Amino acid sequence: MIVTWNIDATSTLPESRISAIISHILGLGPKVDVILLQEVSRAALAFLLSDSRIQDGWFSSEAGDTSWEGQSFASLTLMSRSRFAYTKDKSISSMGRLVLGPVWRVKYPSRFGRDALCCDIFINSSRIRLVNVHLDSLPIQPSQRPRQIAIVASLLRSAGCGLVAGDFNPVLPGDERLTQENHLVDVWDELRPEESGFTWGVDGTEPFPPNRMDKIATLGLKAQSIDVMHPGFVSKTKGIGETKGEESVATRKRDQESEDVVPWSDHSGLKSSFRILGN
Repeated sequence: MIVTWNIDATSTLPESRISAIISHILGLGPKVDVILLQEVSRAALAFLLSDSRIQDGWFSSEAGDTSWEGQSFASLTLMSRSRFAYTKDKSISSMGRLVLGPVWRVKYPSRFGRDALCCDIFINSSRIRLVNVHLDSLPIQPSQRPRQIAIVASLLRSAGCGLVAGDFNPVLPGDERLTQENHLVDVWDELRPEESGFTWGVDGTEPFPPNRMDKIATLGLKAQSIDVMHPGFVSKTKGIGETKGEESVATRKRDQESEDVVPWSDHSGLKSSFRILGN
């Protein structure tokens, strides 16, 4: 099971909000194996790296913010220690644990200094590449998103199998065709084509219409499920841990109007499961 979530770098209470998001993710069933986060602020990163749940149970792509090159936020990938082994002995995958391979960032053209955070995992002799992205924001022309997706698709093809997930920021008409044009399978379109799948603006508080900002697209993998996870709230007056869980859109809007609360994020998350084609 994989989760992707843009956790909103600019809203208040970053520690409380990321604590609530992680608590929600860790409480999901079946258990989550991979967590891809975008817009991780320095405050949120510091909290995550000090959280005993993360220290004890997860490999992190980041040990600090030294690779962020002055950016105020970046992406982060977490891999479950119970599911993945970190060893040069690839045969361990035959004993039920996948092997964690290299982790690296690929710079691509971006008006915002963004990149693709890549990680390889191995099952027996098969390489699976996971790419965590936060594509360029805003309807700026010429858009860098087509080039960004093309580079990511090339990275996946060079591995032969994998997925890209994160905030795709599809805010121009041509953005909806980018996955198909690069021969990737949009998991939501494949499994739930009749549903909107909105992950942003669903409560009507944003100045723009709802949008399916966040996506998962695959190459050589067969998606088995995908679901949207709407954020809950944290209290502005209570400490970390005082949260309301995932809520319906109507309940979220009512709570936001009636209480002194902050949403976990302005984005909803996605959770999805896969198998390798041919296995």
